[in-house]
Amino acid sequence: MVPLLLQLAVLGAGLAAAALILISFVAFITAAEVPHHRHEEEKFFLSATGRKEALPSIRDPPTKQLSVVVPSYNEENRLPVMLDEALGYLEERQKRDPTFTYEVIVVDDGSKDQTSKVAFKYCQKYGSDKVRVITLLKNRGKGGAIRMDQMAIACGSRAHLEKESIAQRSYFRTLLMYGFHFLVWFLCVKGIRDTQCGFKLLTREAASRTFSSLHVERWAFDVELLYIAQFFKIPIAEIAVNWTEIEGSKLVPFWSWLQMGKDLLFIRLRYLTGAWRLEQTRKVN
Repeated sequence: MVPLLLQLAVLGAGLAAAALILISFVAFITAAEVPHHRHEEEKFFLSATGRKEALPSIRDPPTKQLSVVVPSYNEENRLPVMLDEALGYLEERQKRDPTFTYEVIVVDDGSKDQTSKVAFKYCQKYGSDKVRVITLLKNRGKGGAIRMDQMAIACGSRAHLEKESIAQRSYFRTLLMYGFHFLVWFLCVKGIRDTQCGFKLLTREAASRTFSSLHVERWAFDVELLYIAQFFKIPIAEIAVNWTEIEGSKLVPFWSWLQMGKDLLFIRLRYLTGAWRLEQTRKVN
């Protein structure tokens, strides 16, 4: 009986090792370079008067204290709620401190609805100096939409709301959530409780170092962003934020988390096998 169990254990270990080697090989040969290609139309935005203007770059001299990038996909109904609140706060802050400058950049990630038209109304209301709309020709995912501009975004953590959110979730979704958190910690990022919050605020230098190295364009892009930041020893802090869910999320729990799980594994394997490389130059303060 014992020899049989030993043989089964050896066989199981061998199969597991073979599977890991195969997955690593697949991850290596399917690894893509950092996607920097822009279609010619995506290098411009429309001013409030409808004139085509060239998009600035992260390498240009800074002109704003704060740039807020809003990746949007089929958000014609939810976008006004967010923009009304955000712009109301930013305008009020500017009234209190006239030296404060900002811009809100809405990136329409290949939407099939009227997202760009809805956002452009805010451009006409506030001016293209404060609100800009970029329309991508095809859907790239949240990471792709943000990287197309390579500017700063706001960040925060909902970890303090975890107990409340668990009480409102099904056992299955809670299990998926804990499984995802474990994979993030085990494979990629340690010390960050909420990697997926949509609020991320980066200094200009940190944005340049991290966004220029990103490969993942969909839901798991946040994890690779933080993985790169930790590699470069960029200080990371979680700030508790109030968070209100608005109906209409594009995330489908099971399939989206399955996709993210695959991306997490491939992120780790591709950096381990050298398919993706990060060059350490100097520490960012």
